[in-house]
Amino acid sequence: MKQRGKKYVEAASKIEKGKSYSKEEAVKLVKVTSPSKFDATVEVAVRLNLDTKKSDQQLRGAIVLPHGTGKTKKVLVVAKGENANKAKEAGADFVGDTDMLEKIEKENWFDFDVMIATPDMMPLLGKLGKVLGPKGLMPNPKTGTVTTDVVKAVNDVKAGRVEYRTDSFGNVHSIIGKVSFTEEQLLENLDSFMSTILKVKPSSVKGDYIKNIAITTTMGPGIKISLNSFDK
Repeated sequence: MKQRGKKYVEAASKIEKGKSYSKEEAVKLVKVTSPSKFDATVEVAVRLNLDTKKSDQQLRGAIVLPHGTGKTKKVLVVAKGENANKAKEAGADFVGDTDMLEKIEKENWFDFDVMIATPDMMPLLGKLGKVLGPKGLMPNPKTGTVTTDVVKAVNDVKAGRVEYRTDSFGNVHSIIGKVSFTEEQLLENLDSFMSTILKVKPSSVKGDYIKNIAITTTMGPGIKISLNSFDK
């Protein structure tokens, strides 16, 4: 069994085993159970009753959190002409077309967190799918990263857009802020994320859609949230 550090054990002792807390209690607890000295990230994990072998039950999308994530993301926009100019004006960190794609291919350059591309650039991006895909950097229309509205896309990322995607077990997870956020900010971000997940419930789902919700900090213990905390 994995040995836990003294700080983790101390933090975990504040959480009642097997108990599901209200979202307000959980957010209060997550702020006091972070064992890290640094400003830890707060994440939510949701287990859904989904059969991901069915294409309509593979969820993927993005949401702009009301209070952002507390992280600054570097954005690369792959576009030409007017769209490239607009991306620069919107505050993209890197803008280019074939030159940027060559830099990734030849120099193994990945000094960015999000790639946004206009539809006309996608055929050229295809050959980089094998390197971008595993890193979660391949632009996708479902997450708003393949678009002609590069200004909105850049603004959304800078404002705190997060992507979600079901894994093979039907779980989705997301950052909802930092320990330094106020309880109200974390709650509003959590509500916003859960509201989105509830809205995208596939019509083919039978029985309860949500099985489990928990929040945690980087290196901290998980805190279960009562399913009654959110309107379903």
